[in-house]
Amino acid sequence: MRVLVVDDDAQILKALRINLAARGYDVSLARSGPEALDVAAKVKPDIVVLDLGLPGFSGLRVIEGLRGWTDAPILVVSGRSDSADKVDALDAGADDYVTKPFAIDELLARIRALGRRALAEPEEPVTRFGNVTVDLAAHTVDRTESGVSTPVKLTPTEWHILEVLVRNPRRLITKNFLLTTVWGPAYENEDGYLRLYLAQLRKKLEPEPSRPRYLLTEPGMGYRFSPD
Repeated sequence: MRVLVVDDDAQILKALRINLAARGYDVSLARSGPEALDVAAKVKPDIVVLDLGLPGFSGLRVIEGLRGWTDAPILVVSGRSDSADKVDALDAGADDYVTKPFAIDELLARIRALGRRALAEPEEPVTRFGNVTVDLAAHTVDRTESGVSTPVKLTPTEWHILEVLVRNPRRLITKNFLLTTVWGPAYENEDGYLRLYLAQLRKKLEPEPSRPRYLLTEPGMGYRFSPD
């Protein structure tokens, strides 16, 4: 699997190159925004590990440039811990965000998770988690209890939110993206809508709605569907 690491810190580049190469990854390096896009065009990476503060132009511009032609997962690794920076990166097309300083084991685990996604087979129209089955093609949801399958009635809005999450397993979906996708741009600041509808979805689909296992909240950023 080809990994492109983009950072202007030579020590971080060296550490990641050594750790990733030792685990069998084919590692390419870039130290600036323009170089990142040039290298990416040449090596066609399966995963990109990207800093935001880069010479030339920012990591956000790199994300936008990459998203013009590739769906390769992008893991942002940045010293910017403000939630607004995280949301901007995720809205631009990043898949996950780790704040510096980071534990190398955690970073490698995030890369492995993104790698599994990159190598996954094309999405099936049917998704299962716990005792719930979601058929994206038929627009149906069923819960199985004691061997008996029962349809779950969702409102159109509940279905739309669930569909966005299920079509992006393990990916952090920002509040802004969900609000504008489901309700439109005029609702991008209406966080209360999401809290209400996610609470309703959890009551219908989670085994313990107060302790969700599948429809997860990422505080300050958004939501993540975890089918595992």
